[in-house]
Amino acid sequence: MYKNSNLAKSIRLALMFGGASLALTGTAAAQDQSEEEQAEEAQERITVTGSRITRTDYESASPVQITSSEEIKVSGFTKIEDLMNSLPQIEAAQTSYIANGATGTASLDLRGLGAERTLVLVNGRRLQSGGIYSESPDINQIPAALVERVEVMTGGGSATYGADAVAGVVNFVMKDDFEGVEIVAGTSGFQHNNGNSYIQGLMDNRNFEYPSGSSGIDGRQHNIDLTIGGEFGGGRGHATAYATWREVEELRQGARDYSSCALNGAATSCGGSATAPSPNSYFAPIVDGAYDGSQEVLWSLGQDGLFTPYDGTNVYNYAPVNHFMRPDTRYTLGAFVEYQVTDDSKAYLETSFMHNRTVAQIAESGVFFQRFTLDIDNPRFSDAQRQQFFDTFGPDVEQVGAYIGKRNVEGGPRQNQLEHNTFRIVAGIEGYLSNNWVYDINFQLGQASSSTAYVNDFYVPRIGQALGDVNSPECADGCLPYNVFTPGGVTAEAADALGGTAVMTGITTQRIVSGYLAGDLDISLPGSDYPFAAVIGAESREVDFERTADEVYKLGQLSGQGGPTQSIAGGFNVGELFGELRMPIVDGIEGVESLALELGARYSDYSSSGGESTYKVLVDYDPTDNLKIRASFNRAVRAPNVGDLFTGTSLGLWGGEDPCAGSDPVYSAAQCANTGVTPDQYGNIGANPAGQYNGLFSGNLDLNPEIANTWTVGVVAQPTDNFNFSLDYYDIEIEDVITTLAPSVILEQCAETGEYCDKVVRAPSGSLWRGEEGYLILPNENLGGRVLRGVDLSTNYVDEDFAGGVLTAKVIGTYNLEKIFQPNTEFPEFDYDCSGLISTQCFAQPKWRHTLSLNYASDGAWSATAKWRYFGQVDYEGTTDTLLAGKGISAQSYIDLVGAYDVSENTSVMVGINNVFDKEPPMMGVTLSNNANTVAGFYDTLGRYIHASVTVRF
Repeated sequence: MYKNSNLAKSIRLALMFGGASLALTGTAAAQDQSEEEQAEEAQERITVTGSRITRTDYESASPVQITSSEEIKVSGFTKIEDLMNSLPQIEAAQTSYIANGATGTASLDLRGLGAERTLVLVNGRRLQSGGIYSESPDINQIPAALVERVEVMTGGGSATYGADAVAGVVNFVMKDDFEGVEIVAGTSGFQHNNGNSYIQGLMDNRNFEYPSGSSGIDGRQHNIDLTIGGEFGGGRGHATAYATWREVEELRQGARDYSSCALNGAATSCGGSATAPSPNSYFAPIVDGAYDGSQEVLWSLGQDGLFTPYDGTNVYNYAPVNHFMRPDTRYTLGAFVEYQVTDDSKAYLETSFMHNRTVAQIAESGVFFQRFTLDIDNPRFSDAQRQQFFDTFGPDVEQVGAYIGKRNVEGGPRQNQLEHNTFRIVAGIEGYLSNNWVYDINFQLGQASSSTAYVNDFYVPRIGQALGDVNSPECADGCLPYNVFTPGGVTAEAADALGGTAVMTGITTQRIVSGYLAGDLDISLPGSDYPFAAVIGAESREVDFERTADEVYKLGQLSGQGGPTQSIAGGFNVGELFGELRMPIVDGIEGVESLALELGARYSDYSSSGGESTYKVLVDYDPTDNLKIRASFNRAVRAPNVGDLFTGTSLGLWGGEDPCAGSDPVYSAAQCANTGVTPDQYGNIGANPAGQYNGLFSGNLDLNPEIANTWTVGVVAQPTDNFNFSLDYYDIEIEDVITTLAPSVILEQCAETGEYCDKVVRAPSGSLWRGEEGYLILPNENLGGRVLRGVDLSTNYVDEDFAGGVLTAKVIGTYNLEKIFQPNTEFPEFDYDCSGLISTQCFAQPKWRHTLSLNYASDGAWSATAKWRYFGQVDYEGTTDTLLAGKGISAQSYIDLVGAYDVSENTSVMVGINNVFDKEPPMMGVTLSNNANTVAGFYDTLGRYIHASVTVRF
């Protein structure tokens, strides 16, 4: 009795929320369905991303792309970020293919507007942020095996969900109605045939080692997923519980020939780091207590123990030991429970826990051109070396300043041991106040605890002592001399004595109390038989973030850290009121099957920045049962997060190039003088072979929220019973973007126009990377803008009688019209468009990208899937990288094949190969690459991906 009552209510609510647009989702009319089937479809419509009163993709007034659980399964991915990064709308953000600069999390960047502008939901509720290095949600928390579908909504969603939904919303809808027991055991790995003659030739020129031929299966991954579900309490309750385990083995860059050496910026030779096993050092005499840069020389230590002028060849190939893919161990546990308390109310509970540990390994530490003052009679110098100083600086020199670049090959690689533990609890009650009104009240607590232990880096205070620096304590009482100027003079024991460890912990906590009412206002317009539907609600959200760094981190005492890492403590709270209204205007007349207007608004009062209003207007027009025209406008905001506000001033690194460095600078002497280069320094400033330079970063308590206006207009059509498509145009404009000014823009504009020169601080030597004296000033500011315009395409085709089985085809594609970055909206002449471009400022996002999937399910026990993933050509804006100059990145195509077979009623197997033809990722030099000479994690990075799994159900 109670069940039928609720089914009837669900049907009424679906009609109230959905109006007359039901025909677009199915091939059978509603009258041909049973009451239960109608009710189940109705309930599904109530819970779709974009509004609390919209339905599925082909009915929604907001563009929503849906990826099903079956598509997730056949992808073979156990890491949810790998699946998401294969979608055309997503750019790679933090992935497991990043080592240097890894946060240990996985984040989503919708349309390349930044992970912080993509709102991530689980079952329509906000997911808490990730860890000590990232305030974006860590999607490692989401077990791929438990995802029912993923809904990606384009455009702002702040009126519905609150802040951060600027680029759009990604909603993971979980399997909370599972029945029975399911165990999935999977294994996978990569295989590549190493035969890149170009880079192998470059390595032959340097006598570098590299792999050749087949790699075998490496980078192995193993997973076990357990799901249990069923009813309890006489059918009034249902519970779904899960437990998953995943183990990923490391894969180093030395496992692939195309990543076995670090290409230089021009990609013409195996470059590397000037911090080399045999040191390179800048020397100058100390005159009147100061380093005399006018007499500076750059020398390399020869194997004969003498210094020779640096010629650019004495660099260290740091690539082979760097992680290409990080090792990773993850456990997740969770449950979804609901219980029908009364005929009109249901209590629900969602719980989840994750433990994740990964290690980011990069090349050995060393002395990274820190400055020391050494007496000329320092025993680390030989007599022959002292004579070189006398010959160069004069017989009266008593002290020399030395910026030393010495790689610690006598020790091991550096490792950042990253650990994350998260839990999330949602408890609530929902039900009916009457036949026409429902309510939902819930409380959510989410927390992420994380830590990092950075090991095997050099501890700077010990280096000066071991070198005999005049400003350091004497090397005595167990101190082992660091004989850096003697070929082979550094022992493993002496190197180990300089090692240090830094530790940092962090915790992020999110508390949300939310509730809303939704129902029929019993009001309708004369042209429609359907009443207005409304939602009204309130929400309180509190976010706290605390990061505690030990003294080693705080003082920047590890040689390879690039500067201090400060503790952060802060938080904010926001109180919100929101409402939505759907107004059916006309239905059931010639040329207007349905016309509805949808409005929404939210007022948010932030403790950090005050009140902000967001709103939306959507038009939903169905000329016929099989055609929909939709349009929307959304005002969205992104409030500054804790890191934006409270991060202290600290020195860090940015990647790129100094256009006034090198023997042949990009800019003239007069232009470089704008950036602080003296006439004597012009043409004599050493570039960093690793492409890393210093930046002075800081938060800003005076930040305002970002404001975005997003427009969409599209058409949804079902020309035949087995084919439908959607085509949507989007336009996203963001003001007051919270960002640091792009280093390349600072240097370019300073040189060319004199703008931003106050942000350039050069060391006495003119360098922006040696030591800590030269840097760019890069505080967080509300100074930029973003403009993004494009078109999304989605098509679906099904033939239910194709060769005795069912054939389905699906295309998802996106075309970027414009992707404009505005470094400072007051100076539009500085704007640049990254659509279809790669440069030091632009991520390699092609104009057109799509996936085409074909699936055939036989009427027997097997099925097969083929997928074509296509990345359009990307032009290169620049001249430095010779591999891309004049050509850019050519179009890339990847073919994936999967086969599945039901061994029995309870057991099935699946085997697949992604990137069947073993296509290598496009190569590029160090100034464009994010890791391993490519855009790792975006293009297929490691070759073929072979996967297999067994599923057993009871």
